[in-house]
Amino acid sequence: MDLFGTAGIRGSARERVTPELALDVARAVGAAAVEAGDREFVVARDGRVTGPSLAAAVEAGLTSAGANVTRLGQLPTPGLAFASRGRRGVMLTASHNPPTDNGIKLFADGVEYAETAETDVERRVEAGVAPAPWDEWGDVSADDTLTAYRNAVAAYAAGFGSDPAGVRVAVDCGNGMASVATPHVLRALGADVVTLNANVDGHFPGRESKPTAESLADLRAFVADGGAAFGIGHDGDADRIVVVDGDGAVVHEDTVLAILAERYVRESDAAEPVVVTTPNASGRIDERVREADGRVERVALGYLHDGIAAAHEDGDEVVFAAEPWKHIHTGFGGWIDGVASAAVLTRLVAESARERADATDGAESADGAEADATDGVETTDDADRSATVDGLAGLREPVTERPYRKVSVDCPDGAKRAAMDRLGTTLPEAFPDASVSTEYGVRLTFPDDAWTLVRPSGTEPYVRVYAESDAVDELVEAVAGHVESAVKAVSEP
Repeated sequence: MDLFGTAGIRGSARERVTPELALDVARAVGAAAVEAGDREFVVARDGRVTGPSLAAAVEAGLTSAGANVTRLGQLPTPGLAFASRGRRGVMLTASHNPPTDNGIKLFADGVEYAETAETDVERRVEAGVAPAPWDEWGDVSADDTLTAYRNAVAAYAAGFGSDPAGVRVAVDCGNGMASVATPHVLRALGADVVTLNANVDGHFPGRESKPTAESLADLRAFVADGGAAFGIGHDGDADRIVVVDGDGAVVHEDTVLAILAERYVRESDAAEPVVVTTPNASGRIDERVREADGRVERVALGYLHDGIAAAHEDGDEVVFAAEPWKHIHTGFGGWIDGVASAAVLTRLVAESARERADATDGAESADGAEADATDGVETTDDADRSATVDGLAGLREPVTERPYRKVSVDCPDGAKRAAMDRLGTTLPEAFPDASVSTEYGVRLTFPDDAWTLVRPSGTEPYVRVYAESDAVDELVEAVAGHVESAVKAVSEP
């Protein structure tokens, strides 16, 4: 039985993630936890219309297995993860999927269930789990953790950057759970916040739940028209974040990752701080982390938590972990948290704006005349003076943003393994100057730090080709050609 993907169980609420399945999964999860001596669970849901029914089924399954449930109502997924510290948690969300879908994510002590724990749940569901004896069933209570979570994020982010007073941020909550979190946190930090689609509505009337360049068109236009210094877009459960610059363009996800990774490495006291990311992540991350005297470790997509655990077992300090638009702020918690990303980034933007404003003032002072003319005016209010400066641009300046492309090559599921085996030989032969890693697909890194990655899709009949290079079109064309040849060779009778 294959229930879990890389982010819990997800699918149609009528055909896959039904109340019946939610009951069975919850009873299996509860039975396993009770056997391990863990009886306490927190349960929350996002704003989807099907959430209340699934939550009721989950509560029934957990309590009938002997577990106690604390009902938390609607929360961002990182809010549920925050509440699951020291106990276990179940979050009902389909993240960025359409409103017809829902899903189940499992947490233990603030971290998503490991693959081994998910496999155990699958085994129990398939075998069937009987209810506990009637006098061992658990209780249900209710609590509110939202305020505590928002306060904790604000307190954590306050340790970075500068006071964002005067910095206007536009936040597109996408009618999702960011509506009750990100604007509140940024305002608590002092930012001037403008919101779009900031009411929770499980129909997602403002835009589709997945934040993309297309779905964030209104946010991008608003920022480009001068409505804010930069913009932030969230998905339905607020675990991922998309950033829009002052021109209304989406900032590449790996640039955001590189900015945050470098800052965390520089803030660390470890001898060699580690950043965990995925094989498709840009070389710009390695460059900025290396510049800050840190090290990058890569793990398969969807396995950031496993990568963090493996690094800790080796005695390393992981200061940050991320894959595209999904960030784990390890100093705050072990979960993916888009609200924390928004808060930390806002303060870094404010700090950068202030530094750039100070540098401009310094240049004017060197000239003398203009400094005299503005003496006692511009210098009296740092917030007003820096509010008009593009702090995000300052954060991006050190990052080498090479052209990046991803393409998909048709490949039947049954031919993927043989095609990848063949590419493990043919690609290194075709590019002898590149260093080769075959741990997660085939990744070639060239002497000028350009790179390409070829890996099979885990969900669709494709082999993916990723590349970053000053000549990215030529590189993609060449690599995709080798992939097509490999697929043809292993598919021919």
